[in-house]
Amino acid sequence: MQSYTIGQAARLLGVSPDTARRWADAGRVATHRDKSGRRLIDGRDLAAFSIEVAGIGGGEEDAPYTSVRNAFPGIVTAVKLGDVAAQVEIQAGPHRLVSLLTREAVEELGLEVGVEATARVKSTSVHIDRT
Repeated sequence: MQSYTIGQAARLLGVSPDTARRWADAGRVATHRDKSGRRLIDGRDLAAFSIEVAGIGGGEEDAPYTSVRNAFPGIVTAVKLGDVAAQVEIQAGPHRLVSLLTREAVEELGLEVGVEATARVKSTSVHIDRT
């Protein structure tokens, strides 16, 4: 399972690292320490917390440096696999995006709950890039 540093979690949640640290200190999201003593957040815990935070609204704006205007970096919060198709949900700050794609694409990208990904929106299509 992928884990995230406080800084990485802050970026995914759309808040400052200080805010993410305060939330962790208050026990709003569980953390554990790695061998070097850094605090980490389990990907599944961060996915669940991102949904909670999105309900509150109001993250800090820190747009990624990209020419794509409709890119939503976030964390995968749900994956539903069918025989051929799949549904992937991403929480990108206050935005919840849902994309239908092939099961093969989900498996090739290694998409699962707690993994960082970017949804790119073009017209009526949402493309998912694992970051």
